[in-house]
Amino acid sequence: MEHHGSESYFVLGEGLITESRGGRDAPRVLSSARSAEAAPPFRFSRLGPKGTGKQLAEANRRKIAEAMTEGDQANGTIGAGFTYLGQFIDHDLTFDKTALMEGVDIDPATLEQGRSPSLDLDCLYGLGPQDPGSAKFYSDDRHLKVGSADGSPSPGFDLPRIGTGNAANKRKALIPDKRNDENLAVAQTHLALIRFHNRVVDKLPASVPAAQRFAEARKIVTKHYQWMIRTDYLPKICQPTVVTDVFSNGRKAFEVGADPMSTPTMPIEFAVAAFRLGHAMVRADYKWNANFPFATLDDLFDFSGLSGNLGGGQRLPSIWIIDWRRFYNFGVAGRDDLKVPPAELNKAKRIDTKLVDPLARLRIDTTEARKNLAFRNLLRANMLKLATGQQMAAFLRSKGVAARTLTKAQIRDGKNGAELDALTTTQRNGLLVNTPLWFYLLREAELSQGRLMRVGARIVAETFHRAMEGSTHSIVRDNAWRPSLGPNNTTFRMVDLLLFAFEGKKALLNPNG
Repeated sequence: MEHHGSESYFVLGEGLITESRGGRDAPRVLSSARSAEAAPPFRFSRLGPKGTGKQLAEANRRKIAEAMTEGDQANGTIGAGFTYLGQFIDHDLTFDKTALMEGVDIDPATLEQGRSPSLDLDCLYGLGPQDPGSAKFYSDDRHLKVGSADGSPSPGFDLPRIGTGNAANKRKALIPDKRNDENLAVAQTHLALIRFHNRVVDKLPASVPAAQRFAEARKIVTKHYQWMIRTDYLPKICQPTVVTDVFSNGRKAFEVGADPMSTPTMPIEFAVAAFRLGHAMVRADYKWNANFPFATLDDLFDFSGLSGNLGGGQRLPSIWIIDWRRFYNFGVAGRDDLKVPPAELNKAKRIDTKLVDPLARLRIDTTEARKNLAFRNLLRANMLKLATGQQMAAFLRSKGVAARTLTKAQIRDGKNGAELDALTTTQRNGLLVNTPLWFYLLREAELSQGRLMRVGARIVAETFHRAMEGSTHSIVRDNAWRPSLGPNNTTFRMVDLLLFAFEGKKALLNPNG
């Protein structure tokens, strides 16, 4: 299984902070002189104050991580598809398209924009069909390539693939962002976006000139995608009133007053803490389709091209095509014919301080403690001297945000989440005073029906608002825009995207019956 074991963060004003594979307590910080030359392409910023980097000793972090990955975790209320939609969105936000830029005649502004968070679907489009580095992702001057599942009577159920299939040349996906072939659920999500784009192209009015059809389709797709995130995804993972406030009244903390067309950055508090909420949503197993009513999380990695080997074949076996009805509730779109019995609908795990057991044993070559995903998240936050939850709550209040700090009792006890009994009194007291931001935000959600609240919701909503504002196509800058591909001009949800992409047909949304 391929994982992102070593990460580097170029934090504006601080230089390059990097770690060795497996994580380490003492990060390597390059001097500002060396940073300009050696910095990785993606730029981060620090939203709030800097922590000490000495919040918790390793033994304490290990006990917290063990508590977070022990015992059963409650189901949430939303479909499990949103877990992997979130992963796709994360890859879109953190996609570095400069790797696709060929030649030397690229101006600095283009390079900088290619290294920034935006929601332009660069992870889907690359640099477009006319670009030499991205033309390989397209079947013509406007359609994205699709692949065929092994045994499927029609194309369009697997990602396009290259490679011979042997150990030295795996059958990896021919897509701009290889991370979207990391597991089968995110791969099928990426495929749904490919189909969505291609159908938008095919439904364009004949009056759109041939030379403009790709650009027009991309604009339509991107704005519908942003609308879906704003109105469907974000209110499911964040307190809806916070999302509404940010998108109606603007940002109070992150890049306030920035030129809307300027290049956004990404706050490390978002990347390393708040948007790691998806780790809590992962299930240990899924009711995948009629053939596999019990598929393990490991199965989803094995039947990908990046982390697995597609089951040993050249293509995804058709019996492993997703049943979308089991991951999203199509009843909200009035399609009762596409609803499955409640027992067959996968619910994402509740956003809280618990992670499912498989995430305590990642298949990576490192120490046992560092195989625990919760430990790795806590370690990385410490490396970056991330602010504590208490520091971030105080910082947001200073900006006029209603962000009351959790009490020590709330942090200690939670609500059916991680139990801290294994910590010594000294360790527990240290945690209650200086709570790692990621744990703090998950505790907030745990106390609020599984949605990010106060601090977490504000960080996420403001980061998304800025990313949309700074995108080439933007529903934030064009606030009069309304969707045209949903049931009305105010509604476009992920189920509407899937219905359009798969022509509203049960046989396409669930080809295995």
